[in-house]
Amino acid sequence: MFRNMVTSLFKHDRIRTTDAKAKEICRWADQLVTLAKRGDLHARRQAMSIIREKEVVHKLFEDAPKRFADVNGGYTRVVKIGFRPGDAASVSLVELVTPEPKKKKKPRRKKKATPVAETQSAAVTETVETEAPDADASVEAAAVDEAVADTAEVQASSEASPEDAPVAAAEAPEDAEKKEDK
Repeated sequence: MFRNMVTSLFKHDRIRTTDAKAKEICRWADQLVTLAKRGDLHARRQAMSIIREKEVVHKLFEDAPKRFADVNGGYTRVVKIGFRPGDAASVSLVELVTPEPKKKKKPRRKKKATPVAETQSAAVTETVETEAPDADASVEAAAVDEAVADTAEVQASSEASPEDAPVAAAEAPEDAEKKEDK
């Protein structure tokens, strides 16, 4: 029975059967594909002892080395499709898998570290240049420039030496008052 089912699987590339039989057929089919990939006379004779039709063996030995060249195992797939109406046995579809070619990965580039203030100012100039010259745009650009200047001052104060820290802290409340006035 399994010999006939495996022959039908290689002849039609898929068959429908019960779950238990499907699992066993996968074992037989995977072994036969491994024999076909080996491709020598002894492997062909071993396959002929299982597969009943000479044309199917020839088709297997011609297609399998090309089809499964870069795959080591997992040549079949079992997909559960439901229950049989007569006895409610679970039915599965067994099919030969066609492996997709592997995509070559591109090497990742390392990103260069850029200071935040330079990045933000570059973004601001790009935004200002791309927008239409409106009164609102100039106001927004001025607000963005102030924000960039503030972040640059904060970064400069954080990078300053510990001796300058009290001076930077003393200037911070004055900046906050200027912002509230505007």
